[in-house]
Amino acid sequence: MNVSDRKLFGTDGVRWIVDRGDPEFPLRLAMAIASSFPVGARALVGRDGRIGNNAIYHIVIGGLVAAGTKVYDADYIPTPALQYCVKELGFDYGVIVTASHNPPEWVGVKVVLSDGIEAPPNIELEIESILFESRFRRISWVELKPIERFESAIDYYVKGVKKHIDSEKLKKKGLKVVVDCANSVSALTTPRVLKELGIKTLTINAELGMPYRSYEPTPDSLKELMQVVRAVGADFGVAHDGDGDRAVFIDETGNFIYGDISAIILTQYIAQKHPELPRRVVTAISTSHLLAERYFIDRGIEVVWTRVGFLNIARKIAELGGALSGFEDNGGFAYVIHQLVRDGTMTAALMAELIAENSKTLSQLANEIQKPHIVRTKVPITGREEGRIIVEKVRKHYQGYKTFDIDGVKVLMPDVVFLVRPSGTEPLLRITVESWNQSQAEALLSELLKLVEEAREGLSK
Repeated sequence: MNVSDRKLFGTDGVRWIVDRGDPEFPLRLAMAIASSFPVGARALVGRDGRIGNNAIYHIVIGGLVAAGTKVYDADYIPTPALQYCVKELGFDYGVIVTASHNPPEWVGVKVVLSDGIEAPPNIELEIESILFESRFRRISWVELKPIERFESAIDYYVKGVKKHIDSEKLKKKGLKVVVDCANSVSALTTPRVLKELGIKTLTINAELGMPYRSYEPTPDSLKELMQVVRAVGADFGVAHDGDGDRAVFIDETGNFIYGDISAIILTQYIAQKHPELPRRVVTAISTSHLLAERYFIDRGIEVVWTRVGFLNIARKIAELGGALSGFEDNGGFAYVIHQLVRDGTMTAALMAELIAENSKTLSQLANEIQKPHIVRTKVPITGREEGRIIVEKVRKHYQGYKTFDIDGVKVLMPDVVFLVRPSGTEPLLRITVESWNQSQAEALLSELLKLVEEAREGLSK
């Protein structure tokens, strides 16, 4: 089965612009999801803080019920909190209405299996098949299950995070942390967890609703957080995306810490804290190859590469029987002692514990890691087929070098590595080039952009 066979599901669920899609689509999608599970299956359902979800959320719940699912409504909840409750409380599956880091006009639907991990491609293909063939199950009105509110989900999740953190050390340290909640559901968990652990916690963008910044935590979108961290003398800042599964850090000087850098810092700490764990990390092909070589492979830690999308990372960890961590370069990080999926609130709490136990500041820890020059860009494309054709042209052009074909094409050249891959969530081609030499990285990026443009011109003829 080829994951590219999917027509709706991308890297992480199904996403669309709320006022441009067919109003019946979320209903049909929900019925297809429920029809792929047995009658009477118990599902925990929640949503992020997007305004567009108001037009979608209850439609999704109605479709699930109509096709025979017993729905427990958690309402506003971070994705990792829902995943944790699905796994720990024995639900048959979960559905989260979220478009994660996409712009606010987008909505989406993600399916979680009973193990708390997103549904794999074969399940998504079955759901698509039911949808496209209209093979929905309809049950008798007398069999429809009542919808039950599940208001204890956040409480249960918060306890689950706190049990992995040494609160006594944190209380003695007296840390100060600023949390940027992206005006979404992480406002319900991260500030609460940190405060209950004894950390002085300040928040910005903590009201649910229209976001004051992009849902995607990037250097450009987090300038306010950088300023606040410096102004209040915080030990660090942490920012989340729209559904709270990413955590991106700002050090005490106001500098942005990239996700693969924070992942190295956290993984080194976990290796000391849990020597019983396998000396292995699982990460997406988009992660810096040069960093992985220097700070993992050269230190005897195995690196296992996967396709982009944390469901691939989580399922690979489960398949291998464990790891020190799973992570992405965008701030997604899994503390596997807690759960195998990325979890922004858990990551924030773990970083706080690390700083409390360490004599060094976050900036000092980050500065100990030599960073390659990484340049990234994205090119709009018409769709997945155009992206596939461009990637194939790039692969052929550089066929003399060692390549990884896990997701798009990653090419390892002397002193420089690049990745070209179609986005799984947006109509974009993502290009990343890394080298220890900045001019070499920029020169190769220019070469790649010319090659991509040639491929696009060839398609238009």
